[in-house]
Amino acid sequence: MKVITWDDFEQVELRVGTIIEVQPFPEARKPAYKLRVDFGEDVGIKKSSAQLTALYQPEHLLGRQVLGVVNFPPRQIGPFRSECLICGFYRPDGAVVLAIPEQDIPNGAKLG
Repeated sequence: MKVITWDDFEQVELRVGTIIEVQPFPEARKPAYKLRVDFGEDVGIKKSSAQLTALYQPEHLLGRQVLGVVNFPPRQIGPFRSECLICGFYRPDGAVVLAIPEQDIPNGAKLG
C-alpha cells in the first residue's frame, strides 16, 4: 500500500450527491449504468458510468445519495463521457457495493 500525505488526500474532492437519472449502458464492456448525479450548487450535475448492475436495480438507485470523486478529469468510456467516479467496494464475487452516507446530508457536502 502506498502512503500518501495529508496534502495529497486534501486534493481529492469526495462529495455527496443524489442520483437523479439512471439509464442502461448496453455499449459498456462490463455491465453498467449511466448515471446523472446532483452534487449541489458548487459542483452541479455530473455524469458517471457505474458497474452497479449486479446488486442494484435502476429504481432502487434513483434518489439515493452516493459518494463521488468530482475532480478527476473526464474519461471516455465507449460512447459515454464519465465526469466523476462513484465510490464503492468490490466484493469477492466482483459485485460493487456503494459507499453511501449513513444519513441524508446536503448534496455537495465534502468528505473531510
